[in-house]
Amino acid sequence: MERVLLSGLMKMELPGRDIRLCDGGFVVWNGETYQAADEEFGVLTGFDALSEGVGDEAPAGVLTMVPPSTAAAVVLSQPGYQGSRVRLWVAEIDEMTGYVVGEPDLMCDWQIDSTRLRIGRGTRALEIGTVTRGQRLMLIDDGNTLSPSWHRLVHPGEAGLDNATGLTSDVAWGTASPPRGQVASNG
Repeated sequence: MERVLLSGLMKMELPGRDIRLCDGGFVVWNGETYQAADEEFGVLTGFDALSEGVGDEAPAGVLTMVPPSTAAAVVLSQPGYQGSRVRLWVAEIDEMTGYVVGEPDLMCDWQIDSTRLRIGRGTRALEIGTVTRGQRLMLIDDGNTLSPSWHRLVHPGEAGLDNATGLTSDVAWGTASPPRGQVASNG
């Protein structure tokens, strides 16, 4: 009789390196090794169940990691890691061979949203707030206008729009400009 074990797999795709963790021992899947602990960033101790979003809220979850140092927690909390992809799978492992059976089931495909370091007496935990990758579709970019103040916010020190006043023609912002003048066709 064939027996299978279940294993949780987590892959966090940070700029420059991936963190691949599993819930005990190690698992080799898809040419990558998932281990119980990451030397630099510690272990994954749990995750809150995915909460469903309502209205303009996206589904979200929280991963909890125990980093080996506060410095490691600071590195994981840097702004450049926000938006990094995080995926969780449940894999079936053949007990006799230790190999993954079939294809693991993808449970979550998230991105890092925020972090919170919780320090207690003798404990350190980094809560990593995540949201679905589709949340970017809900972002509202109010205030992104073709104005000198916005241009300087995006390009500090650049004053190219300071003297551009009284413009009467619309300028497409963030897309290819529409054709100006007449467009002739050979028809």
